[in-house]
Amino acid sequence: MKKIALHWQILIALVLAVPFGIFLKDYVSWVSWLGDIFLRALKMVVIPLILFSMISGVANIGSGSSLGRIGLKTFLYYIGTLLLAATTGLFLVNLMKPGVGAQLGFTQTVNGLGHSSSVKDILTGIIPENIFAELAKGNTLPVIFFGILFGVFVTQLKDKQRTLMTDLFNGMFDAMMLITHFIIRFAPLGVFGIVAYQAASQKDIAEVAIRLGRYMLVVFSGLAIHALITLPLVMYFVGKVNPLKHYRAVSSALLTAFSTASSNATLPLAMECVEQNCGVSKKISSFTLPLGATINMNGTALYEIVVAMFIAQAYGIHLTIWQQLIAVITASLAAIGAAGIPMAGLVTITIVLSAVGLPMEGIGLVLAVDRPLDMLRTSVNVLADTAVASIVAKSEGEDLKV
Repeated sequence: MKKIALHWQILIALVLAVPFGIFLKDYVSWVSWLGDIFLRALKMVVIPLILFSMISGVANIGSGSSLGRIGLKTFLYYIGTLLLAATTGLFLVNLMKPGVGAQLGFTQTVNGLGHSSSVKDILTGIIPENIFAELAKGNTLPVIFFGILFGVFVTQLKDKQRTLMTDLFNGMFDAMMLITHFIIRFAPLGVFGIVAYQAASQKDIAEVAIRLGRYMLVVFSGLAIHALITLPLVMYFVGKVNPLKHYRAVSSALLTAFSTASSNATLPLAMECVEQNCGVSKKISSFTLPLGATINMNGTALYEIVVAMFIAQAYGIHLTIWQQLIAVITASLAAIGAAGIPMAGLVTITIVLSAVGLPMEGIGLVLAVDRPLDMLRTSVNVLADTAVASIVAKSEGEDLKV
């Protein structure tokens, strides 16, 4: 009997979980623990996987022109796709004007956002004061910075030491990937538990969706345009990558991203898909994907600019072209600093609102429908990461399967 492919297993689990959560709410606690265990297992491997993959990736790329070339390509593609996503969101929100006439009385209280960081705080926070403290906290940007720095100086060691250290971290990375492969086997069960719980916890989502329908339509349309038109065009014309084959190759990662709403939690599966199904070398994937899971939030950037403009329209605040451009740039930078966890975009949106002088309490307008949109934008985030990995690999002359 032929084994069902992982992406089909995940899709079946996702489809079955929704009616289970809706019609069998009293029994959701029987399966929700599956999702909790799966997420904890993924989070367990994320930080060591990022650290070892960055060191291994940089050490294998080598120093000098090779590292600089791949790093520059990756960074430029990430910034480019971020700006394209944010610009798409800005165009649609100005075209459809979802905030005009929005009912402010439907605003919800916003809890747990904490202190709003500035772009300056995010940029300075990249450099860790104590790398062990950052590892314990799970802060990915400082870990990535340290990993790149460590990997660069591994390449500066004498031949014997360099070979020893490179082999050591390659072995650590391979061991983490073996653990990851084991955890991924249980992805369908984890997805079923997560989605069933989310479906059971939604209250009056239909009414809320009707009230905020135009806003949701703008976000959904923007994400769809970016995922189905913009990124495929970039892959086909810039990267010479077949978009359909690429989508099929990373489908299990996209479904997991949709279910968990976490780029970081999806990183192990994304790396496996890109290496095994797309044919991207470990050297490229171990450098581009951990970096992308942290700084390349295409869906989040698009979402943040739509939310900012929606709030401005709802409160009757006119933003000039210059203010809108500032919002686009700030949304792109804020998305770079967004953690790869559920609802991280709600935290970084405060940066965008502060930059253009919009009321913070306006976030409560969109809070009720954030979860389904968070799941969608996370899938777009992961899609963009895997697309850039394939494009960079192709540009380096690798023979891919897509």
